[in-house]
Amino acid sequence: MGRLLAILLSLCCLTSPALAAQATLTEVVATLEAGYADLRDLQASFSQTTTLAGFPKPQKGHGTLALRRPHGAAAQFRFDYAVPQQVIVSNGKQVWFYQPENRQVLVSSLEGMFAGGNGIALAYLTGLGNVAKDFTASLAKQPQDKRGNYQLELTPKRPTPTLAKLRLTIDGTAVSRYQAEKSLNNSFPIVASVVVDGVGNQTRIDYSRIKVNSGLSTARFTFKVPQGVEIIKP
Repeated sequence: MGRLLAILLSLCCLTSPALAAQATLTEVVATLEAGYADLRDLQASFSQTTTLAGFPKPQKGHGTLALRRPHGAAAQFRFDYAVPQQVIVSNGKQVWFYQPENRQVLVSSLEGMFAGGNGIALAYLTGLGNVAKDFTASLAKQPQDKRGNYQLELTPKRPTPTLAKLRLTIDGTAVSRYQAEKSLNNSFPIVASVVVDGVGNQTRIDYSRIKVNSGLSTARFTFKVPQGVEIIKP
C-alpha cells in the first residue's frame, strides 16, 4: 500500500525548457501552483523507478495514467501498468488495485487508503494550489539541471511514513512563460517527481506525451472486476 501511495504522489507533464534568467523560489512555486489552477484532466505516459533502502537494484515499471479533477470532489485516477502488469483505478470514492497475474483485486475506500495521517497525499493528488499550506519549499543545491529545468524540494510540515520529502523537476520553459504571462495556458509544469518515504525508499516518475484538459469521461474511472477474479477487502 505504501508503494501505491507513492505512485499517486506524482502527476505532471513534459515540455522543453528555454534559456532565461534564473527564477526565484517564489516564481518557481507560483509556476507549479498555476499549473494546477486550471487543470481539469490529464493523460500521460510514465516510467517509474523505485529504489528500496538497502537494496541496490531498482524496480522499474512503465505505463499510462489518466487523472480527472471534478469540481468540488476528490480526484479520479487510473494507472495502467504495462510492466509490471497491474491496474489502479479510483472513481474518487473507491479504489481498485488489480493484479492480473494473481487473479486478485484489492478494493478499498479512498478515505481508508489515506487514513493514518496520509491525508496530505490526497491533497497532492488533488492539486498543489497552495504549496505553503502543507510544505516548506526550497530550491535544490543545484537549482537547475543541465536542461534548464528547476529542481524544487518540498518538505511536508507534517511528514508521514509514506511522504518524508517530495522533489519536483519543474519545466524551465513553463517558468519563463509564467514570468512573462502569469499563466500557463493549458500546460502543466512538472517534468518528474521523486517521493521519499520515512525509511528512505525513493520512487521517481518521469512523464511524457501529456494531454491536458481533453474532456475525459467519468466512465474511464470505474473498474469492472473480471469474472473469476478474487475480490479482497481490508
